[in-house]
This record gives sequence, structure tokens and C-alpha cells, in this order.
Amino acid sequence: MTQQHRPEQTAPEGTRLGELWRILPEESGRIATAAGGELAIGGVGVTELAERYGTPLHVIDEAGLRRQIRRFVDGIRERWPNSEVLFASKSLPAVGMYRVAQDEGLSVDVAGGGELVLALAAGVDPARLHFHGNAKTVAELRLALDAGIGTIIVDNEDELDRLARLLDRRQKLLLRVIPGVEADTHASQATGGARSKFGLPMDQAARAIERMRAHPLMDFEGVHLHIGSQILNTHQFTRAVENISTVGDFPVYDVGGGLGVAYSYDDAAPSVDAYLDAIVAAARAHLPAEAKIMIEPGRSVVARAGVTLYRVVSVKRTGDVFVAVDGGMADQLDVALTGQRYEAVLANRLDEPWDERAQLVGRQCESGDLLVDGAPMPPARVGDLVVMAATGAYSYTLANNYNGALKPAIVFVRDGEARLVARRERYEDLLATQSPALEP
Repeated sequence: MTQQHRPEQTAPEGTRLGELWRILPEESGRIATAAGGELAIGGVGVTELAERYGTPLHVIDEAGLRRQIRRFVDGIRERWPNSEVLFASKSLPAVGMYRVAQDEGLSVDVAGGGELVLALAAGVDPARLHFHGNAKTVAELRLALDAGIGTIIVDNEDELDRLARLLDRRQKLLLRVIPGVEADTHASQATGGARSKFGLPMDQAARAIERMRAHPLMDFEGVHLHIGSQILNTHQFTRAVENISTVGDFPVYDVGGGLGVAYSYDDAAPSVDAYLDAIVAAARAHLPAEAKIMIEPGRSVVARAGVTLYRVVSVKRTGDVFVAVDGGMADQLDVALTGQRYEAVLANRLDEPWDERAQLVGRQCESGDLLVDGAPMPPARVGDLVVMAATGAYSYTLANNYNGALKPAIVFVRDGEARLVARRERYEDLLATQSPALEP
């Protein structure tokens, strides 16, 4: 049996492992192999994972994931007992993840019919589902109402028109309000500023609230806000809570999510405790003492718990050192969308000096298919295994079929065991949607 070392004990000279352990999953470590040090997640070595499940592969540290969920659930309950934590499931909409969320006491928010169907299939109690979206269709609303969904977060008055026609029983509603906070994040991830497509400004919100209160089947409970994603400054959350308090006194305040995480060596992300301290301090200062507070972490729940495992396909030393892997922007689109810096490690050769800076690239036909710009690693060889850290959030969500790529599988690892929770897409799956054209 191989011996797994704790991260703080393993930082060979000439590497950056001492820094990388805080970005890799909590249950990461080094195992000794005949070839030297190898990365293990949840007690399972990357070579074993690659051989059993293939690559690219999303690997989730289940123990670390559950521990992070408890930090949110227990942490806010200790600070504000009348509270609820929702998992922002757009960050990892997989049946296996929905089941973990349910097990650990999270409610779930969904942002479309597909996420709703997945959550229901996972056995999530419909009463603990919250339905988001700025453009919910009649079909999606009907699907949610038929399922007995707990809460609908109304985005606009057109949605109220649809609900007025569809409702045949009382339905809990929140109203999404624009808090007027310009989040310090990538433009595509900012959602709380004055020009956001989400929610209503404060003056229009008052009219929508009046409509809901006047309708016999609309059970208006309170307001919702969200300022954006990958927020690394807790002061922006406190400003949002202060601003939302000016809309009025309500039984429920959903203050959204957006807590950022450390993706690179240079990132400094607030802890869960620091985030909760800021939210609750603002709530005590500005919200009714008897109100229910809700938060919606997504990225900060799953990002660190997940890595993506690739195999090196080619190495070229031309204008730059290009290390090409068997995945790319088809399964790691967030890099191209937001320019987010990620870090990678040559996972089967941990102990060797990282004396080369490589352009870690994918196999899609785009020059923008650059996974890591200047990744420090040993000189790579064909067949090596590369792990990209902190890819648990949005990588699977944004996976696509560019160049006919197949969406990777997901495995959960824990206590030396691995279990498949989503199989790899097959070529037959691609052809299934094309069946009308294939008919004689």
C-alpha cells in the first residue's frame, strides 16, 4: 500500500507544491511510486484514475466538498439561526452533486428547466428548490409549478403576468432587486450594477411587490439580490445588504452568493468565516432581527474540491514550449470566457524540478484554446498526466462539443475509493440528436 503524505510535508526543492496545496482539493497528497511522487486526490492516485476512467476527467474530493458545505451551513446557523443555505447549482449541475447537497442540508437553486429536472431526478425535495432566471418560459414555469417547487424568484413584471395565468394554488415568491453595487469582478460575472439584466431597480420593485401582495395566489415573502461571482472583497457584500434594506421590511432576505476562491498562486480569497461575519454583521445593522437570511454559495462550495485530469498528447518546443493535452476549451471554457488564471501540475512527476514554463494548450482549433499561460512544470513528455486545480465549478457546466469533443466523466473520490457519478459522453450521444437527418 502506498503512503500518502500530508500536503504541508511535501514541497520538493525546485517546485511550487508548497503554494499549490492550498489550491488543490483539501484531501490531496503525494503518494510514492516507482517513478517518484504522484498526486493523489481522496487517497486515489491520478494514474489509477486515468487508467480506470480515461481522460479528460473531472475528479471531485467528496470529503473536502462535504466539509466545505458544513462550513456554510453550520457557520451561518451559529451566527443567524433563522437562516438557509442554497447551493447555486449552476456551478455543478450533476445528479451526484445534487444528492450531496441534499444529504448535507443544503437547499438548491436552479436556473433553468434542465437543472430543475436534474435536481428532481436526484431526489431533492421540491419544497427546497428555488427557481431563478431572468427569462423563464411558460413551459419552465409550468414544469416548476407541477413539481411543487418551493420558491420562485421573480425577475420582472412579464414573469408576474405569466404566473398570474398559470397559478392554481398559493406559491411562495421572492423578488429579485438590483442592489446597485458594481462588483469588482470580470464584467461577465457582475450582476448587481445599475445596468444588470437581472432583477428590477428599487423604484420598479415597489410596484411589483404591490402586485404580488394583491394577488390571492402569490405568497410574497421577500427580496433577493446578487452582486456577481468571484468576489474577493467582503465589503461589497455588506454594501449590498445595506442597500437592499432600503426596499422595505420583509420576512425573507436572500442576499445571494458570489464568494470568490483562490485559483492561482497570487489569489487571496476570503474564508467562509470572514464572508459570513461580514454578511451577518450587515444584517444585524440593517435588517429586521426576526427576518430569515438566505445565502447562495456555488463556486465557493465546489471549485476547490474539483480538479480536471488530462493526458499529454504532444510536446512542441518551437516559438514557445507547447504542451498539448487531450482536452481544452470544450471542457474548460471559463478560461476563454473570463481570462481567469488557473494553475496546473504535472501530476505523475511531482518531485522533479519545475524548470520549464509551458503553454498548456488544448486540442480545439482556436489559438485562444490556452489553458494555462506559462505553467511551471518539469519538461513534459507524451503520456504524462496534468491536473488543473480548482476546476470544480463551471467546468462541467460549460462543457460543449466543439470539434466534436465529448463531455468528460465525473468521479467522486473519498477514503481511497472512487465512484463514477457521470459517465463520459459517447459518439452515439452526439448522433442521437441528429437522428432526423439520419432517417431514410
